[in-house]
Amino acid sequence: MNEGYFVGWGTLALINAVLAQGKNRSGLNWFILSLFLGPLATLFLALSGKK
Repeated sequence: MNEGYFVGWGTLALINAVLAQGKNRSGLNWFILSLFLGPLATLFLALSGKK
């Protein structure tokens, strides 16, 4: 696989962690979840409200 794919996926996971912390959620948990779900985790975070 192209290594750019892994860099993009990791960057998305970091962005999700920051987004989760902004919504008073665990950044580490969302980072790990984002490594598996990727864009779906971003969608869930974008649609969720603040905790």
